[in-house]
Amino acid sequence: MKQSEKRIDLHVHSLVSDGSYTPAGLAKLARERGLSGFALTDHDNIAGDAEAAAAAQQEGLDFIPGMELTVEFENRKLHIVCLGFDAAQPDFQSLYRRMRATKEAKIAEIIQYIAQKGIDISLEKVQPFAYGRPIDRYAIMRYLVSLHLYDHAQPLWDNYLDPAVRLLDLEVNITAEEALPIIHKASGVTSLAHFHKNIGFKGLSRLEQEAAILRLHQLGLDGMERWYPNYTAEDTAFAGYMIEKYELLPTGGTDFHGSNRPEIELGTGLHDNIAIPYAYLEGVRAACKKNFELEKEKKAGRAN
Repeated sequence: MKQSEKRIDLHVHSLVSDGSYTPAGLAKLARERGLSGFALTDHDNIAGDAEAAAAAQQEGLDFIPGMELTVEFENRKLHIVCLGFDAAQPDFQSLYRRMRATKEAKIAEIIQYIAQKGIDISLEKVQPFAYGRPIDRYAIMRYLVSLHLYDHAQPLWDNYLDPAVRLLDLEVNITAEEALPIIHKASGVTSLAHFHKNIGFKGLSRLEQEAAILRLHQLGLDGMERWYPNYTAEDTAFAGYMIEKYELLPTGGTDFHGSNRPEIELGTGLHDNIAIPYAYLEGVRAACKKNFELEKEKKAGRAN
């Protein structure tokens, strides 16, 4: 396959969060789908990155470690795709521990709330769906998926998990102002995911969206998703306009969730409407290298 024909996917979820494939299973599927590489971007969790990286190497694929980070920005919730970071970097580790503590808080109370809605659920029944890790909200979601209440996972959040989180005052996320510099310190890059959604800037005019994304860029946001399965033609054009005007890093992906979002296929999106060029992966790696060098220069300056 020519380099110009190679395709990748930089927005993919495993059963570590709300996908249905194991991290290793994603690597196998990526090879079967003819991809040359992918990034694992589970929600607020990096527990699957090592498994995915090892499996990708066995399958002969490029792999970028990642995470879809939930942040607060100007009274909105956003998802930021973080790619290529050094997970061992101390500031990143501190951020990650804080984030995980929030996601794993008041689990018994969340389960009790859902049980009061008439659902057959208990801590003991959820435990196997944590797969040996601490129980978090996604383990509860995976258990609820197993009950086949809906044909998609989203209604489980809308009807059970999100209301419980709000009631228990757990809707707390790191701010974009704090998160973006920390990802840079870890030599990673950040890209705004699905700007057109509610978890994004839905409801704002194009001028308002442009101003908001520019403010994020000034805080350290590197790029935004150039391609996404359910962008309209106007969304796609706007993303391209923003990337060109402000020299943003282009990324893209299918937001693949396996059977939890069955209409979306890994690498090709909705009815084959996605084809992310390999050059995007190379661009991410170049941007990570640039951030690494900038951080090294900052450290050298402080030492002097």
